[in-house]
Amino acid sequence: MKVAILAGGRGTRLADPTDSHGIVPKPMIRIGEQPILWHILKHYEKFGFNDFTIACGFMGETIKDYFSNYVKDQSNMRFDLSKGIQTQLENHKEDWLVTCVDTGENTNTGGRIKRLKPFLVNEETGKNETFMLTWGDGLSDIDIEELLAFHKSHGKLCTLTAVHPPARFGELKLEGNLITKFEEKPEQSQGWINGAFFVCEPEIFEYIDGDDTLFEGDPLSRLAKDGELMAFKYEGFWKCMDTPKDRDELREMFNSGNAPWKVEK
Repeated sequence: MKVAILAGGRGTRLADPTDSHGIVPKPMIRIGEQPILWHILKHYEKFGFNDFTIACGFMGETIKDYFSNYVKDQSNMRFDLSKGIQTQLENHKEDWLVTCVDTGENTNTGGRIKRLKPFLVNEETGKNETFMLTWGDGLSDIDIEELLAFHKSHGKLCTLTAVHPPARFGELKLEGNLITKFEEKPEQSQGWINGAFFVCEPEIFEYIDGDDTLFEGDPLSRLAKDGELMAFKYEGFWKCMDTPKDRDELREMFNSGNAPWKVEK
């Protein structure tokens, strides 16, 4: 099963002036020695998912360069300059298939998802099938296998992970596990909110009009109205890197050895 990750956001207000990497796409902001995007991929890999399709936007070439140079950058190298030979001394590889797709620098989240449709086709069947979806700036210790099992159990088009953090995200109205209303960023939020980590059926593409569509707006609202949006209620760790404070807190968790999402390299 393929995993789609939205990685087109700008990280300008989150960049650390003391970080030698400077301004980078938001998913490339580092937590420890690796970008937050790496941590997300490692978490999915833990549950056996290793086919990733990444929606690039702002400075997408930085993400491509990261994966292009990944093996070399993680390994010790020997350079024989007299012969023009370079030798990789270790074999630091990941069992990942990564597809980086240019989805437009200013494309909205729904538009990015729709642009990924041709790249989420099952190569064996030639059809779009169930896929995972998340944002490139959120970390969790969620059990992906339990999330997928829940999605398969209800037969609806979309499952999102509902979590309990601060009030700056879209609020969900629930009846049991059925989402009856989706309200984007209310002034005062209580209860459950959208934590991403979606499981989607290909029919969701029909709910997205084009590049200007905000996925967290009309598509999720219509899915909820149609009774096709379900919540996987998660009480464990979840944190989105939305502000410099969030970035610094995630770094402190990682550096102190108290990172719930951490998967060993």
